[in-house]
Amino acid sequence: MAKFVYRMQNILELKQKLEEQEKANFGMATARFNEEQQKLRELMVKQAGYEKRLKELSVGTIDIKEIKTCKNAITSMKVALRDQMIVLSKAQKAMELARKKLNEVMMERKMHEKLREHAFEEFLDEIDYEESKITDELVSYSYFNAEKEEE
Repeated sequence: MAKFVYRMQNILELKQKLEEQEKANFGMATARFNEEQQKLRELMVKQAGYEKRLKELSVGTIDIKEIKTCKNAITSMKVALRDQMIVLSKAQKAMELARKKLNEVMMERKMHEKLREHAFEEFLDEIDYEESKITDELVSYSYFNAEKEEE
């Protein structure tokens, strides 16, 4: 029996390797996004802590120096939050770009797999045709020989 050889197998394998690379890139981009998101949460918690501390300082004995320090900390936390949001936005865009690249590479790989499946189906059809041709020849030969023997 003939062996099926897909002539674009090397391209399919290349597409599979590219997909694995893009999956890794997407995983790293997602991890970076999650890391930046965690940093943002930590900054928000710190800011909330400073705001709580400011409220506590406003009640009872007032320490102006401590209140100014706390207000300055809150202001610097707002700046840090804004900067972190920009970093988070960039990480999100990088993650989306990686997702798009991954989707494109996956579609290309799937297309090549479908082409391979189609080529394999054609190969099976050719084999079936050849087998039926051989069977027909054998039947014709047997029939022809049977008529010859009767004469």
